[in-house]
Amino acid sequence: MSSETNVQHQPDYDADAAHGDDEHAHGSFRDYMIGFLLSVVLTAIPFWLVMSGALGSNQLTAFAIMGFAVVQIVVHMVFFLHMNGKSEGGWTMLALVFTLIIVVIVLAGSLWVMYHLNTNMMPPHDMRQVP
Repeated sequence: MSSETNVQHQPDYDADAAHGDDEHAHGSFRDYMIGFLLSVVLTAIPFWLVMSGALGSNQLTAFAIMGFAVVQIVVHMVFFLHMNGKSEGGWTMLALVFTLIIVVIVLAGSLWVMYHLNTNMMPPHDMRQVP
C-alpha cells in the first residue's frame, strides 16, 4: 500500500470567504465621510434649536428633535451598517423596519413618560406664596 492512498483530500481553502470578501457592499472612504458629516449636522441642528429657541414652542422643538433623531438613526444604518434592500437577501431591510418600529415605540414612550411625570409629579408653583 503506497502512502498516497492514506492521504486524505483537504478541501480547497477559500481565502475570499475567510476574509469576508463577499458580494456585499462595504463602505468606501467617501461613504464613511458622508455619513460622518451627516451625523455631525444632524447632531448640531437640534443643539442649535434648543439653545436658540428658534422654534418657540417646546413641543414643536421636541418633535423636531425626535425627527432629527430618527433621520440620524437611518443615516447610521445606511452609511455605517450598510443596510439596504439588496444585501443578505433583504434581511437587512427587515432589520431596518424592525429597528424603526422599536425606535418609534421607545421615542413615543419616552416622551409620554416625561410628559406625564412633568404634569403629575411637579407641584404647582405659586410665586406669591414664597416668603
